[in-house]
Amino acid sequence: MIPRLTTLCAALALTGAAVQAEPSLDRGRYLVEGPAGCGNCHTPMGPDGPVMAQNLGGRLVEKNPAFTAIAPNITPAGAIADWTDAELVRAIREGLRPDGSLIGPPMPFAMYRGLSDDDVMSMVLYLRSVPAVDNDPGQSSYNIPLPPAYGPPVESVPHPEQGVSVAYGAYLAGPVAHCMECHTPMGEKGPMLDSRLGAGGFEFHGPWGTSVASNLTSHEDGLAGYTDAELADMITKGMRPGGAPMMPPMPYGYLAQMSSDDLAAVIMYLRSLPALPDEG
Repeated sequence: MIPRLTTLCAALALTGAAVQAEPSLDRGRYLVEGPAGCGNCHTPMGPDGPVMAQNLGGRLVEKNPAFTAIAPNITPAGAIADWTDAELVRAIREGLRPDGSLIGPPMPFAMYRGLSDDDVMSMVLYLRSVPAVDNDPGQSSYNIPLPPAYGPPVESVPHPEQGVSVAYGAYLAGPVAHCMECHTPMGEKGPMLDSRLGAGGFEFHGPWGTSVASNLTSHEDGLAGYTDAELADMITKGMRPGGAPMMPPMPYGYLAQMSSDDLAAVIMYLRSLPALPDEG
């Protein structure tokens, strides 16, 4: 596991003694339709945003010279219907299908490996309950070599203590919402979580044009000039101070479902990130 992420997961494990969650359908709904924002990739997109009549039915996510990434149908009508709960957990956290094949990018496995056992099982419970969507989005294809695995098997991850804290904010911004993967520069082996955590700069290309992930650190190139209220509006409304709209693919509609405490914990964590300047 990447060093910085190893440290994060170790810190979360230390807070796991006071477990305040267990697998539940309500928790799974909150995560999938809220901060985890699974539908941002797995729900077909129309001109006005996600097509909720086909929620989680799969879609083309990215097409470039390196790969064509298609998020599969993860409703009970998709391939996961034939997978056991343990197989689905392994696919989410480790990127390995039941047949041993690897799920390719951009699924954020560097983050999802840290999902607690309770939370990932809650997500599975919810995915089993959503309406079946009859949609076959196709198969991904890769013109780049994929590794045999993204890391060693994930045995067990304790649930962190929930609350407005840096530690829980790290869990939400990391394993749950994977903010830190999109907002960290990419190196040859993936996001540079060990050296450039949260420094931004990654480019996203889509129908809207090109958007660049912002620097989330406490540097003046990052969040130093924003108030907590301004950050909350940027995260949940996609609105900069002064009213200028922000660009996709950040899942503002999903992040808007976060509880006020969870949002406060995320902002507290972002404030704690060491200051790193923009590259270049």
